[in-house]
Amino acid sequence: MTTLSISSLTCEYRVNPIGLDTTQPRFTWQLASENHYTMQSAYQIQVSRNENSFESSCLVWDSGHVQSEQSVLVVYEGQALLPRNRYFYRVKVWNQTGSPSPWSEIAFWEMGQLSPDDWSAKWITPHAASMDPEAEEAFYLRKTFTVRKAIRKATIYATSLGIYELELNGARVGDWEFTPGWTSYRHRLQVQTYEVTSLLQHGENHTIGAVLANGWYKGDLAWKNQRNIFGDVRALFLQLHIEYTDGTSEITVSDDSWRASFGPVRMSELYHGETYDANLELSEWSMSTYQDDNWCPVTVLDHSKDILVMQENEPSRITQHMKPITVIETPSGETVLDFGQNMVGKVHMRLELPVGTRLQLLHAEVLDQEGNFYIGNLRHAKQTVTYVCKGGGEEQYEPHFSFQGFRYVKVVGWPRDTAFDAERFTGHVIHTDMAASGTFECSHPLLNKLQQNIVWGQRGNFLDVPTDCPQRDERLGWTGDAQVFIRTAAFNYDVALFFTKWLRDLKADQHENGGVPFVIPDVLGPNDHSSSAWGDAAVICPWTMYQIYGDKRVLEEQYDSMKAWITYMRSQGENEYLWNTGFHFGDWLGLDAKEGSYVGATPRDLIATCFYAYSTSLFVKAAEVLERSEDVATYSELYERIVEGFTHEFLTPSGRLAAHTQTAHVLPLMFGLVKGSTRDRLAKMLAEYVVEQNNHLTTGFVGTPYLCHVLSENGYHDLAVKLVQQEDYPSWLYSIHKGATTIWEHWDGIKPDGSFWSDDMNSYNHYAYGSIGDWLYRVVAGLDSDDQQPGYKRIQFRPRPDSGLEYAKASLHSSYGKIRSEWKKEADGRVVYEFQLPPNTTGLATLRGATLAAASVNGQAAQTASGVLSAAESDGELRIELGSGTYSIIC
Repeated sequence: MTTLSISSLTCEYRVNPIGLDTTQPRFTWQLASENHYTMQSAYQIQVSRNENSFESSCLVWDSGHVQSEQSVLVVYEGQALLPRNRYFYRVKVWNQTGSPSPWSEIAFWEMGQLSPDDWSAKWITPHAASMDPEAEEAFYLRKTFTVRKAIRKATIYATSLGIYELELNGARVGDWEFTPGWTSYRHRLQVQTYEVTSLLQHGENHTIGAVLANGWYKGDLAWKNQRNIFGDVRALFLQLHIEYTDGTSEITVSDDSWRASFGPVRMSELYHGETYDANLELSEWSMSTYQDDNWCPVTVLDHSKDILVMQENEPSRITQHMKPITVIETPSGETVLDFGQNMVGKVHMRLELPVGTRLQLLHAEVLDQEGNFYIGNLRHAKQTVTYVCKGGGEEQYEPHFSFQGFRYVKVVGWPRDTAFDAERFTGHVIHTDMAASGTFECSHPLLNKLQQNIVWGQRGNFLDVPTDCPQRDERLGWTGDAQVFIRTAAFNYDVALFFTKWLRDLKADQHENGGVPFVIPDVLGPNDHSSSAWGDAAVICPWTMYQIYGDKRVLEEQYDSMKAWITYMRSQGENEYLWNTGFHFGDWLGLDAKEGSYVGATPRDLIATCFYAYSTSLFVKAAEVLERSEDVATYSELYERIVEGFTHEFLTPSGRLAAHTQTAHVLPLMFGLVKGSTRDRLAKMLAEYVVEQNNHLTTGFVGTPYLCHVLSENGYHDLAVKLVQQEDYPSWLYSIHKGATTIWEHWDGIKPDGSFWSDDMNSYNHYAYGSIGDWLYRVVAGLDSDDQQPGYKRIQFRPRPDSGLEYAKASLHSSYGKIRSEWKKEADGRVVYEFQLPPNTTGLATLRGATLAAASVNGQAAQTASGVLSAAESDGELRIELGSGTYSIIC
């Protein structure tokens, strides 16, 4: 008897989302079965307006019996969807033998506002005659209203120019941080949706309130003392919809009836921290009993509603609480809390100190050579939180509108006559609340620590946008960092929504000529754009999203942006097939750079032309997926011409590369620009360059992500293993010996003698070099996808037991379910592999050096084991085609 069921229903990657604005949402579900090789042959989706009835009169869509294996991102094709309406759906499937599953549990999604015409709210801000719009203090805004009848449902839609927090009847609305997030504000601004039914009561007066701070919209950004980049006035936009049980409805909106005041938040900046005076607290200010006679009027701001989009990304939230592991008294006499982990977030305090006590918290990543508190690498960012106590009992506080990057916190101002209590401090970790998706583990403890550091680096820098670093006066969405790390990022966490939203901002900020700003959202100015390997994020990131999630819509949305970037590169060279003009970061922070330079020795025009070719090749693949045949022909020819141009410009007739650096050899090998004997020669030269450095790398941001992949792919896996397992400088494991708990910006951020790299650019939480995680997952553990059936519909298992380890294992929660790839060496020389494939997928296990005669699958001969579709030897490898299920293979 076949057991078949459905679980994990999602709509647009989310469980029961509210506030969607896509008119064709997509559904994903997972199959569960105890049998090997379970495939879906058909599905049926029903969508109803009524949770309790799926009768035809209630349905807005019934797909009928659809012959298809597709269970990921199936597009809704029913009646037009109405704003603010909730829809319920269920799914039924049939397996390959025609046996049906029961109907799934019922899930739902809810539409948000769908057009500017749906908005009655107005942008409001305190009247300038009463409150200075440039004031450092946060703005407090409030309005009282009456609920007239019994409530069926109440929903708030809110956003702001600046960042906001909401309260309703004295309670915080939601648990999201730094709303509305950071988008390309000139073009796009997210609106958040909150269901607040439980916070309202029939027949009572109610008060809604908001606190507004500068945030990314008008606060300090970057290192040029820039403010008001997107605008110079903070404003609130809010609409509360109340639906009554009698079928009527009512709305309360932000308008000129609201009132405004300053309050206890005296200053709040993302870089500099927050100042909070508890003596100025507005007790119960968001309650209807509060008297606001001395508050000021607000005014309506003329600002576009056309830029409003419903929330796209997962929100930022507090995801973990951490206590200090010790209190340090430094040689300078400082009191410093050590949280044991370089983290991003804020510190929560529980205090019971005298009125007027002024406590300051300063945040740092490392201690200096003597063990003192060190903030030199923060540059102009102050990262200082100041709290003025009101006394009279325990008081609790954490910053509202500022986050810090830190491991160490210096406490200043603690009264000398009061015993210091570290238990009163808790670190709150904040990042975009992505679901964890992957794990990697092996027999090497330092590699496991490296994996942890990579994950923590991602957590710290994926806070609404993929920032380069989270502590100094920068924290920007550098395109180059994002594109080199995106594949690793997608192993560690589900980043589908995160990058979908960020890529829409990239497209919005892209120049008319196709140029791509260095950072997204763009805050650096009109001249800071379009370096090779940075601008290529416009192509590499959408294609990677398609590989990982099988999301064709991302390619469709970004297609014009991808094409525009190729067009831009084509127009830049002295001939259209080379890119040898303009500014480029080159192999940024390459160790073979000249003294005093950040740029590695690899010629920048070589790097630019390699990426020009690579992005063009990916664009051709995207055009093939989307069936744009004319573009396939045009850009395939362009690609061939670029390769010819590269060969003529940079390769000698005998197949020697003109540039003598590791990165120069890595890029043409990784991007497939050389074939046959030339490829062999370049791989051999690369290996020799690594050996010449005593098995160390000299690569920077451009070469490092691909170095080990190229070595492993071209017959030098042993050398890649040596590189990754090196423990002295420069190496991934060197920083761990120096106490790193995240990935560093520089290989020698802390030098062997304990001194620092230069203050001007020395982040200890900078995820780019964490891109080695991709090699650990895909090569060492052997868990990979297949571009021909993306999204892990077909899985490639290519484990490497010749990695100098006793075991390695990786897992990934894909859209189809959990995937595992594990191997371990037995004492008798055998290798035991374990592979897990979720239902509705297949896979190919490629086992080096194994033979069919000596292999067993789940204790049976490989050819006859349940779930094995085929097994054969080829070119010294055993290749086993697997259906879904779990397999133990002994070779």
